[in-house]
Amino acid sequence: MKKYQLMAPGPTPVPAEVLLAMAQPMIHHRTPQYEALFTEVRAGLKTLFQTDAEVLPLACSGTGAMEAAVVNTLSSGDTVAVIRAGKFGDRWVEICKAYGLDVIELAADFGHSVAAARVAETLRANPRVKAVLTQHSESSTGVLHDVRGYAGVTRGHDAILIVDAVSSLGIADLPMDAWGVDLVVSGSQKGLMLPPGVAFCALGEKAWAKSKTSTLPKYYFNLTEERKSVAKNEAHFTPAVSIIIGLREVLRMLDKEGLPNVFKRHDRLARATRAGVEALGLELFARATPSPALTAVVSPSGVDSEKIVRAYAQAHNITIAGGQGEMKGKVFRLGHMGYAAEFDVIIALAALEQVLAALGQPVDFGASVRAAQKIFTEKS
Repeated sequence: MKKYQLMAPGPTPVPAEVLLAMAQPMIHHRTPQYEALFTEVRAGLKTLFQTDAEVLPLACSGTGAMEAAVVNTLSSGDTVAVIRAGKFGDRWVEICKAYGLDVIELAADFGHSVAAARVAETLRANPRVKAVLTQHSESSTGVLHDVRGYAGVTRGHDAILIVDAVSSLGIADLPMDAWGVDLVVSGSQKGLMLPPGVAFCALGEKAWAKSKTSTLPKYYFNLTEERKSVAKNEAHFTPAVSIIIGLREVLRMLDKEGLPNVFKRHDRLARATRAGVEALGLELFARATPSPALTAVVSPSGVDSEKIVRAYAQAHNITIAGGQGEMKGKVFRLGHMGYAAEFDVIIALAALEQVLAALGQPVDFGASVRAAQKIFTEKS
């Protein structure tokens, strides 16, 4: 028997108590029971997003929330600046172009980031820019972008800052109000330890002001209408009831752990993973600030990274992820977010040693585990 381990950068494992909560009998979403449930969820989401703004859950993937962010704040022909340094930066570009926006691409090589100074220079040179769009954690590369720096730029400009936090919410600190981030989107299936199917949009006052003049078409993703319903502890359309029930349980778990401790845990897991990988002589893909959500690793010379992904699955029943787009075959990615703890990292690293050896690579057995254990024994 080989116990299954899900160690991909999303979806991530769902805790047993959350699975049990979601297994409860279905309730109707226009009832006092749902209203009581959603009242608690609304408050918990504000704490998680670190905002006084209303957080709007949507029954869709994170990409749906990205699209909702665009169509509710912008108009056809508007100019936007997009941080493009990974596959999900590409997605912002594709969504914006699909709606007729003029896109200025602030591109960086994958594995790198874009400096806040470059964003500032772009806005000075292009005062017509209506929005800056970025990822916080670019999960295709394992890089954490400087959202705080970008927010410092957009606070003094008419442009709003729209942040994809799908792989950073509940993982890396992102105080929406304190930093002055105008719009944050996220999803259920990563740091929130839930199945895919629910996404979130949180808009600050500046973003809501933009929504009043937005002319892009929207129906299901009309956030103004959704906001009216949420204020009544309802959803505008049928919500993903079981996932919302699970979300209540997740929010209770995160509250019990405390957000600062949640962030510390993810940072420790990430540092241990990076230390273990480097102890095996492997190269980290992220050249900029690494994300605490996942670690992207350059495959050894001459080894297709898809072989590493397959070996994890076939020999050890562990699911990790390979590279995306231009990085396919070149990198593999280890997730350590959400329902993740120290011995999950130990398992992933020990399996990596065996995988590399099976592929004919030289391995100092135990080196990665020793390096990770040193991080875990540090007093924090």
